[in-house]
Amino acid sequence: MGFEPSSQATGSGVTDRSAPPALETRGAVKQYGRIRALDGVSLQVSSGECVALVGESGSGKTPLLRLFNRMVEPDQGEVLLDGETARTMDPVRIRRRTGYVQQAGGLLPHWTVLRNVQLVPRLLGMDDVRERARDALERVGLPPDQFGERWPRQLSGGQGQRVAIARAIAARPRVILLDEPFGALDAITRTELRATFGDLRRELGVTAVLVTHDLHEAVELADRGAVLREGQIQEIASPQRLVAAPESPYVARLLALAGLGKGGGEG
Repeated sequence: MGFEPSSQATGSGVTDRSAPPALETRGAVKQYGRIRALDGVSLQVSSGECVALVGESGSGKTPLLRLFNRMVEPDQGEVLLDGETARTMDPVRIRRRTGYVQQAGGLLPHWTVLRNVQLVPRLLGMDDVRERARDALERVGLPPDQFGERWPRQLSGGQGQRVAIARAIAARPRVILLDEPFGALDAITRTELRATFGDLRRELGVTAVLVTHDLHEAVELADRGAVLREGQIQEIASPQRLVAAPESPYVARLLALAGLGKGGGEG
């Protein structure tokens, strides 16, 4: 029983933009006390596309991801999924279409690897839960006969994140949301896992939104990068265009600090 790639996805991961966006915010505002974490953010993510949210700490990356994951509601503005206002959608339907990967994996320590991966499809009442979980583990390079009965404490950091990705795809979602999924790993493991995720996303044809502070990661994995600053999108374009010709002095400075682009002042 295999995955069915999105019918709108192309081999490059970018899709027919005439279809409604898979994810969209319109003028989204999110306030935490006196801090405006998001300040009128409008963003469209096409079906099959990978968009990286990049920026310094406190720029609004994770609050925007939380809106897409329906963990919080905007104080103003709208969140739409496939052109439909998310406020009116059945929460179970949202969970069926969305997988989520945390930075630290979030595995339940008292459950085996296989049971962790079964969690979401089981909660959603899906059929063939065990088969879905085994298939997902195979896809992330962890053969279930070898890893399925291990405990999370018996895994390396990279293996734990592979399990977290397997759990996110086990319900066969149309969208995967990732919050700094490779940030806590060593450089070699991070490079390997990036490649695994990039191949997997293209194979499955899923839409992805990736939060990262690593501009090299955004260049490698994303079809477009959205650079945030103080709750607003400063610039959004393909990574190649951002690196070659950033329009914002702030974006140029970030790229220069990361060893990308030609740099520039804040002007």
